[in-house]
Amino acid sequence: MTDSRLDTVNPQDSSALDEHTLTAKLRRGDLFTGKCKAREVLSHVTSLWGMLCLIALIDGTLRYSELRRKVNGVSEKMLSQTLQRLEGDGFVRRTSYPIVPPWVEYDLTPFGQEAAAHVAALGDWLEMNLHKVPKA
Repeated sequence: MTDSRLDTVNPQDSSALDEHTLTAKLRRGDLFTGKCKAREVLSHVTSLWGMLCLIALIDGTLRYSELRRKVNGVSEKMLSQTLQRLEGDGFVRRTSYPIVPPWVEYDLTPFGQEAAAHVAALGDWLEMNLHKVPKA
């Protein structure tokens, strides 16, 4: 049995979708279920260091040390873990050059550029509205 609303509703218009339709669940990824695979990726992208790394790499390729300076306050261990997770999720590309001393660069994949744009928009919104946060 199909939901006749799906035949007449534009999937891009989320306001027209009932939250219980299959299309709505697919668009959302059903993040509210405990076994949703997107939750782990979401935790990588929306972690403090994940967000800052994505935003830092929007402007282009950075070496590890440059990225660590730009993302002020992150430890070497946490930066390495964050970059490994973002690389594993397909957002960040790591390029290692076989020279001495070692030369490693990080940049965003096309998928990472898309994610970084959304994360940066959230960061911009927060900075513009920080004055509304009582304890900021």
